[in-house]
Parts: sequence; structure tokens; C-alpha cells
Amino acid sequence: MNQTAVIVAARRTPIGSAGHALRDIPVADLAAPVLTAVLDDAGIRPGDVDEVVLGNCLGPGGDVARYAALAGGLPATVPGLTVDRQCGSGLAAITTAVALIEAGHVRCALAGGAESASTAPWRYWPPTGPSGTPVRYERAPFAPAELGDPDMGVAADLLAEKHGIGRARQDAYAARSHRLAHAARESGAFDRELTPVAGVRADERPRAALTEERLARLRPAFRPDGTVTAGNSCGVGDGAAAVAVVTEREADRRGLAGLRVRKVATAGVDPQWPGLGIVPAVRDVLATTGRVLPDVDVVELNEAFAGQVLACCDELGLDPDRVCTEGGALALGHPWGASGAILVVRLFSRLAALPEGSAGLAAIAVGGGQGVALLVERR
Repeated sequence: MNQTAVIVAARRTPIGSAGHALRDIPVADLAAPVLTAVLDDAGIRPGDVDEVVLGNCLGPGGDVARYAALAGGLPATVPGLTVDRQCGSGLAAITTAVALIEAGHVRCALAGGAESASTAPWRYWPPTGPSGTPVRYERAPFAPAELGDPDMGVAADLLAEKHGIGRARQDAYAARSHRLAHAARESGAFDRELTPVAGVRADERPRAALTEERLARLRPAFRPDGTVTAGNSCGVGDGAAAVAVVTEREADRRGLAGLRVRKVATAGVDPQWPGLGIVPAVRDVLATTGRVLPDVDVVELNEAFAGQVLACCDELGLDPDRVCTEGGALALGHPWGASGAILVVRLFSRLAALPEGSAGLAAIAVGGGQGVALLVERR
């Protein structure tokens, strides 16, 4: 059975900087309100949902999606699935829901991602002997060491060097992201997609005063002679995002517009260059649908690092000025397991103002050398 999936509602929380505005909210309690909000927006009864799929990287374990679904008021008969594709988890959750729709397994799913870096548990390797002590670690390996498993910051710095992307260009792109995001926040461009949590109603991080001149004063963050700094890297964030995905027949029956999913793709690349995972995933969705980048009206790429986004743009022949034109993760922050879903919420909001048939692209790179992409068009 070959069904077409349609995204009919999309919401996100404000994004808080780790340790700040949303620091006391556990990950599932970030997700629950956005699940409720997308149901309300689409006019879908909780009992009509067949599955909840959420991405999460560093939560407490268990099944965040199941907990969030119950906390959000969905009945106990609705199952929940939590997926982990690291930074791509939120978008991977949505592509999983799309696959369930297309295969005819479900008619209605809620999908997205959530992350609370502020409340993430500390992790330890166990002692190696009777007299040993536990060793705390921040992340598990993304790939076998012999293949290369660089930290994302180091990898981004090396990628910028390899592609000849200098400090000034990175700082200019980062300043642009903050400028655009601050303007969008102040103009109310984000308001319709936001679900307040714990009294927080707006994204915390965008700063209009973060100019190229100020960014130029910052020291390299990952290599002594590097070009990647705290200013042209994303900030770690807390937040959640979710969408409602239904069959096209169900969308028609309910009189809902939304975004028709044309293609999703996941790709692998050399784990030494994880930031390039976006490139083959984007090429896949474009080739399969017969589109080219000039045909795509809205482009949302996860801005993990300015140099990494610019390297992907250069590889794809994409004008960086077309990417995240209301700011991206460099300004808003990067709540790892939610970020891919936030890209889709942004597509939903921006495409709502464009004519039927307008196309949107979301893509994100993943530690270990992967990328996830999604291409949609407005119904």
C-alpha cells in the first residue's frame, strides 16, 4: 500500500540555552505540551493517534515518547517509540512516521524530538577492576576509533580548513543568523509555532548585538590555530518540537492543508567528516523527485557550525543567503534530539505564507558521519 504522508500541524517550544530558562524541565515534560498543541491545531482527537515517535539523544533512557504521550493526555492505547540518531533524531523520528504512513501501517502519527541538556543524566563507564573508579563521559563513540571519531567541534574546524572557509566568512554567517533570528523574534514571526513552557514564551538566545566585529574577538574553541569559536558555533539548548502526520486521504477528509512529503533520505559519509552528511541526503531527495535547488523555495539546514553549513552549501552549489532566512541554530541553539524536528516546524511556518506547490527542504548532519533530509511541498 503506497500512501502519501501529509504534515498537517507543527509546533515547538521556545529554545532555552542549557542551564538557563528551561533548566528545570525534564525532557518528556518539554515534549508533552507540543504534542497536545499539534493535536489542537489539527483538530485531531487524542484517541485517533496511532503512534507517537520522538527523537532524543541524552535523556534518562526508558521511552521518552511513551512518557510524553501519556503526560500530554493521549490515551494508554497509543504506543510511543523513541529513536536515537544523535543530532538527526528529531528528523529521523519524522521520517519514521512518514514511512509508517506510506506503508499503510498507521493513518495518524505524532512525531518530533525533545532534548533537555540541562537535565541530562551524568554518564559513567564502570570500573575496570576491583580498585577502579567510574569514569564520566559526555558521549558514547560515534564510530570505531580506527575509522576516525572526532568530536564535532574539531571535525567542523578541520572541515572548514579543508574547504578553505576562513574565520571572517564563518563569523559573517554567524552574525547573520543572530541578526535574522532576532528580527524574526521581535516581529512575531515565530509566535504561531511556539508553545509556551513554564512561562517561557520566546527563544532565549538570539542576540542582535553579536556583530562580526564582536565575534572576531573570540579565541578558537577547538584547535589553537583553528577558526571555529564559541561565537560561530551553535549553543547547546533545551527544547522540543513535534508535527502531526496523516495520510493524504485523512488530510482531505478533515479539510486540512499542510505539507505533502515528497521524499525523505538518510545517508552515510566518512565519519571523519560528519558535517558533510547533509550533502548526499539532500542530493538523494532532489534526484528522486526530479527537483533542483533553485526550485526549492525554503531551505532549512541545521546550523551546527557556520563553517560546516558553508562547506555543505559550497558542495551543493547553494547560496548560503537562501538558508535559514529567519535565523537558525547558530542563533536559536541546538537542542540535539529536537533540532531536526525544529527544522520541519520552521518549514511549516514559512511555507504557510507561500502559494500551493511551493517546496521546502530540511536537512541535518549527524555525528559518526550521517545525514537526514526531507523534501515537502505545500498542498
